Amino acid sequence: MDLLIQFAYIVSAALFIFGLKQLGSPATARRGNTISALGMLVAVVAALLDQGIVDFQWIVLGFVVGGAIGGAAARMVQMTSMPEMVALFNGFGGLASLLVGWAALSPTAETFTLVTIILSILIGGVTFTGSLIAYGKLSETIGSGALLFRGQQVVNSLIVLGILGSSVMFCMEPGNSQWLYLVIGLSLVFGVMVVIPIGGADMPVVISLLNSYSGLAACAAGFAVDNNILIVAGSLVGASGIILTQIMCKAMNRSLGNVLFSGFGSGKVEETSVEGEIKPISVEDAYYVLEAASNVAIVPGYGMAVAQAQHVVKELTELLEQNGTEVNFGIHPVAGRMPGHMNVLLAEADVPYDQLLEMDDINPRMVNVDVAIVIGANDVVNPAARESESSPIYGMPVINVDSARTVFVLKRSMASGFAGIENPLFYKDNTRMLFGDAKESIGGLIREFS
Repeated sequence: MDLLIQFAYIVSAALFIFGLKQLGSPATARRGNTISALGMLVAVVAALLDQGIVDFQWIVLGFVVGGAIGGAAARMVQMTSMPEMVALFNGFGGLASLLVGWAALSPTAETFTLVTIILSILIGGVTFTGSLIAYGKLSETIGSGALLFRGQQVVNSLIVLGILGSSVMFCMEPGNSQWLYLVIGLSLVFGVMVVIPIGGADMPVVISLLNSYSGLAACAAGFAVDNNILIVAGSLVGASGIILTQIMCKAMNRSLGNVLFSGFGSGKVEETSVEGEIKPISVEDAYYVLEAASNVAIVPGYGMAVAQAQHVVKELTELLEQNGTEVNFGIHPVAGRMPGHMNVLLAEADVPYDQLLEMDDINPRMVNVDVAIVIGANDVVNPAARESESSPIYGMPVINVDSARTVFVLKRSMASGFAGIENPLFYKDNTRMLFGDAKESIGGLIREFS
């Protein structure tokens, strides 16, 4: 039986790795998710058999209740709320690791085991409360801006020293539960303190980083309970999360330290004078421009998610192609409020994957684009990132929609984006503002074509 269990662990690890590889492409992501889920099922069954005597009534109850909650949440969640749901997933993963580490505690535990228990509890606690704060910022149930106060670094330093001191005392006196409770409490507080100084515009990076933390917490829990497959799974999640975090930081031309500690968006942004005037356009006039266009680039942002406009965007794309127009989508790595947000939305509408071009691929083509349609994006198309050294996003790579012959910007109003920065694109000579709900505006264009 032991040999069979170890073989199941190897199969599970292979499924995790292969599933993770499949997640690297939108075309195979669903299959990769299914393969990874199958690997987790194999791992859970093998782990239960490895434990010997287990009360399976509670296990089955947990499967049923957890599966029902997860299935209902997946069915009911709106696409606009997907980033918040991912934040909660990360948080509960961290909480699970905290509880596993706590449950692994025994009076006879060796020092190495005690250290892994502390790491599991610490990283899990930080991930749990940090993810709850990220959820609040993304859902705007709490302020999305960075929260800084005088002496914040001192408070954080004291918390870290408290965690280190109580961790050492716990390892020296594992029978004294007060030290363990202190580690748990301080880790939960530290999770809050880590995320509150990060502005809402940086939440995609935070989501990715918290995902990495949840993997590291699971890895530490694996060492605590001596489970190899939990170590492997946690390591994969932790490594992939930190790689994605670095990719997103590079996409914003910022370091991870700058994201975590700069308090972006907390200070007063220097006002820059924007020359030009707003030039609105009607749906009817926009149609005539699009009807004559031979090359169109669509750049989606969070506004497309809010308007639930991905399906009408797909319909408009089909009509343009029937009219002989080449259509592509420009996807910025940090568009939306979580990694891959725009890819998920467009995949839901069955937009062909080969039409989704990354920023580095779409930018060289932009000078040959007749019409660039910006749907609810703001900061990722802001030319101030190239032109204004005083801008907080100066140096951040953006999609150069202003290089197109004509730019249509679909917005409800002239309000700034999530980062709260003025966008000179709206005032450029080749830009036309199509105000209103994006879904209704695109629906109007569809009716004109029909």
